[in-house]
Amino acid sequence: MKQISVKSYKPRGFIGRYQHLIKDEVIPYQYEVLSDNIPDAEKSHVIQNFINAGKALGGEAAGDGFYGMVFQDSDAAKWLEAVAYSLAVFPDKALEEKADRLIDIIAAAQDADGYLNTYYTIKDRNKRWTNILEGHELYCSGHMIEAAVAYYEATGKDKLLSVMEKNAGHIYDVFIKGGHKGYPGHPEIELALLRLYDVTGKEKYLELAKHFIDIRGVDPHYYEKERQSRDWTVWNGDGRNHEYQQSAAPVREQRDAVGHSVRAVYLYTAMADLAAKTQDGSLKKACENLFESITKRRMYITGGIGSTVHGEAFTTDYDLPGDTVYAETCASIGLMFFMAKMLSVSAKGEYADIMEKAFYNTVLAGMSLSGKNFFYVNPLEVVPGISGKAVTHRHALPQRPGWYTCACCPPNAARLISSFGKYAYSEKGDTAYCNMFAAGEVSFENGIHLRCETEYPYGFTVKYSVIKGGKIAVHIPSWSEEYKLTFSGRGTKAVINDGYAYMQVGDGEEITLTLDGGVKTVYPSSKIPALSGCAAIMRGPLVYCFEGVDNEGDVLSLRMIADSEKTALREEILGGTVTVTLQGIREKTADGLYSLKKPVREKVRIKAIPYYMWGNRGENQMRVWLPEA
Repeated sequence: MKQISVKSYKPRGFIGRYQHLIKDEVIPYQYEVLSDNIPDAEKSHVIQNFINAGKALGGEAAGDGFYGMVFQDSDAAKWLEAVAYSLAVFPDKALEEKADRLIDIIAAAQDADGYLNTYYTIKDRNKRWTNILEGHELYCSGHMIEAAVAYYEATGKDKLLSVMEKNAGHIYDVFIKGGHKGYPGHPEIELALLRLYDVTGKEKYLELAKHFIDIRGVDPHYYEKERQSRDWTVWNGDGRNHEYQQSAAPVREQRDAVGHSVRAVYLYTAMADLAAKTQDGSLKKACENLFESITKRRMYITGGIGSTVHGEAFTTDYDLPGDTVYAETCASIGLMFFMAKMLSVSAKGEYADIMEKAFYNTVLAGMSLSGKNFFYVNPLEVVPGISGKAVTHRHALPQRPGWYTCACCPPNAARLISSFGKYAYSEKGDTAYCNMFAAGEVSFENGIHLRCETEYPYGFTVKYSVIKGGKIAVHIPSWSEEYKLTFSGRGTKAVINDGYAYMQVGDGEEITLTLDGGVKTVYPSSKIPALSGCAAIMRGPLVYCFEGVDNEGDVLSLRMIADSEKTALREEILGGTVTVTLQGIREKTADGLYSLKKPVREKVRIKAIPYYMWGNRGENQMRVWLPEA
C-alpha cells in the first residue's frame, strides 16, 4: 500500500515562520524577478517567453524572442507550484488571481497538438524531440505537470491540469505510440507523471512513467546515436559519458549514485515511487542500493550531495572536500523527494533522518533569512579572496546572489518549504506517520487529527494533542542518543520498530516525546582524505559552523578542543538563534609564507551558529569542520 501525503497541515512555530516568509516575501519577489522587474537581479524573461510563444503560435512576430536557458520554462512552473502550496495554507485571492493570469499566458503558449515549450516554439519548431539529451523538453513538461497537480489540489481549478494532460497525451503519442527511442536527458517527468497518475487515475500516465524508467540504460549508446543524427547542440554534449547520464546500465542494475546529482535523485525518486506503486522488488532493491551509496559513502554532513563543480556531480566514494564542494540546493531538495518516496516503500526511520538532515541544513542554507538571496552551491568552508575568485573555487560564492541566469534553485526552495507538511506528515493505510517535527495542526485522510506543539529544531520537547485518534507512528531520530515517550492515556504503549514508535491513541490523549538536546561532536570517517584530524558539532538536527564575525574575523587559525564543555545559548543575533560556544585554540604563526618557528597557541572561547544561517552578516570566513587540538 502506498504512503500518501496528508489532507491538510496548518503550520505554526519555526516552519510556520518560514512558510509565512515564502508567502510574504519570496513568492512576490520571485514573481517580480520572473517579470524582469528587479533591476539588480539577473534577467529572467520567463513570463515574456510564454507571451512570445503565444504570439508565435498566433502568427505574430515573437516579440523580442526567447531569452534564457533551454529549461527556462521550469522557473514559472516551480513558482506556480510554490504558490499552490502556499494557497493551501494561506488562502489569498490576489495571489490566486495572479497565478490564474500566468496560467492563461501558459495555456496560450501551447501548440494545437499539446506540445508546450517556449524555447522550441519560438526558436525552431522543427527541432522538437530531436535532442532529448540536452533539450529539457521532458524536464520542463515534468515541472509544469507538478505545478498543475499542486494547483488543482490546492484550488480545485483544472485549467493548467487540462493543459498538462494534453501535453502528457502528446508525449505519450510521441514515445509510446510513435515509438521514439529516447529517454529523458534530465529525469523529472517520470516522478511528475506518477503524480499525474495519482490525481487522475489514468493508467497511461503510469505506463509512460514506467516506460521512461524501464528503457533507461537498456541502450547506453542512445544519446551518442542521437547526437550523430543531428547537426546542432545546446552545450556540445556528445552523449558518451554514460555514468554522468545515469544510462550506463538499466536502472535495476545501478548500484552507485553517479553523474549529475540532481538528475540522479529525481530519477531515484521516480524509481522509488514506482516500486511502491507496483510492488516491484527488483526496483526496490536498486533504490536501497542507491540509498546506501549516497548516505554511507557520498553525502556531506549537511545532507549535501554532489562533490564537484565538473558536471555538478557525484565523484567517488569518500571524496567529500569542503571548500570545493558543489552540494547544489536542488540536489538536497531532490534527496528529500527520494527519501519521502523511500518511506512509501518501507517505513524506516533512516529515511526520515536523511530527509531531516537535508532540510535543516543544505535546503535552508540555500536561501537567505530575508528570502531574497540564494545559494546554488553550499560549501562547508569559505575563505574570501579564494572562494568565488580562484578558478578552482569560483563556484563556491561567499555571499548569496539575488538571482541566477540558471535559476533552478530559488523557486525549488520556495516550493519545498511551502510543501513541508507533505514531508513531515504522511499516512499508510490506517497509520498516521510523523516523520519530522512540525508545530501546527494536521489532518489525515484516514481521519486522524493531531495538534503538535514544539520549538524544534531548537527545542527538543514535542507534544502531540490527539483531536481524533487512531494508530500513530512517531519518528525517533537516530541522532538522539536518549529519548523519553510519555502518554496521558491509561495503558497507552509504544512499540519501537525501524526508528518509529507505533501507538494506538484515543481522542483527547496527549503524547510527549523528549529528545536529547545536548551538543554532539561529530568525527568523519578516516576514509575521507579532506577531513583527517577534523571534527564538527551538531545540536539536534542542526549542523553548526564557525564564522569569522563571531571569532575575531579568523576561523582558519582555530582548532577545536572537542572534549571541552559546550554551551548552547539562545541569542538575539540573526533574528534569534541558539549559538554554541566551546573551548578552542588559536594558532598564531610567524610572518612569511612558511616558517621554521612553531606556532604560538592560546586558548580561546570559540562560537558556532547553525550552518543554515551562515552568510547573512556580510562576507567573512566560514568553516564547518575544524582541526581538533
